[in-house]
Amino acid sequence: MKIILLGSGRVATQLGLALQNAGEEIVQVYSPTQAHAADLAKKLNAAAISSISALRKDADLYIISVKDDAIASIAKNLDLPNKLIVHTSGSTPMDVLASANIGVFYPLQTFSFEKEVDFKDVPIAIESNNPESLNVLSGLAQQLSSRVIKLDSKQRMTLHVAAVFACNFSNHLFAIAQHLLESQQLDFDLIRPLIAETAAKAQQHLPATVQTGPAIRKDEITLQKHLDLLKNEPHLQEIYRLLSQSIVNLR
Repeated sequence: MKIILLGSGRVATQLGLALQNAGEEIVQVYSPTQAHAADLAKKLNAAAISSISALRKDADLYIISVKDDAIASIAKNLDLPNKLIVHTSGSTPMDVLASANIGVFYPLQTFSFEKEVDFKDVPIAIESNNPESLNVLSGLAQQLSSRVIKLDSKQRMTLHVAAVFACNFSNHLFAIAQHLLESQQLDFDLIRPLIAETAAKAQQHLPATVQTGPAIRKDEITLQKHLDLLKNEPHLQEIYRLLSQSIVNLR
């Protein structure tokens, strides 16, 4: 299959590498910044372009992998009648592509430029406006992952919100923990084993069933001590209060 990537960021990079490793041919990489397109194109043995007008029209699949707020503007400039056009966003409706043959190819993972991702266990959510294209996307996804799921746009949005809570918010909480430790000259390494054990539990159990800490115990004395400790950082006090109450409410 001939594939064109529109985008050169983290998702485009890791997806492009995975597709190449699966034997697919990436023929072009587009980015409005030529140097960015060239960097990824070199890794994929593809041509780099920085103008939509330079897109080849003979590819089998066009993957838009850019920031969510740029998807629609790119899509509306594509003149690719009946070609399969997809985006990789978790939170953008499929119909923003506004073309005859559209879909979604959303890999649920956190990506970076530095570390190549093994897609084998990465869930890939797919969607399309016609059965034939859905089959194409399903077959392509199955080359990369053992976890391919068909979701509509609302389900995919819910999955994306859940991912933000599980990944982005939890990482931010790690950063808050780092800040608190450093305020008392304590090393973040002290809580790495705790983080590892918490993540390991989530792999084996439903998180709500293994919740620990003062909130789930309704230990009001400890909760108040913690709030008092945070009195000079009221925004952290509020986060602590809201999360503690949420733990109680979800029980």
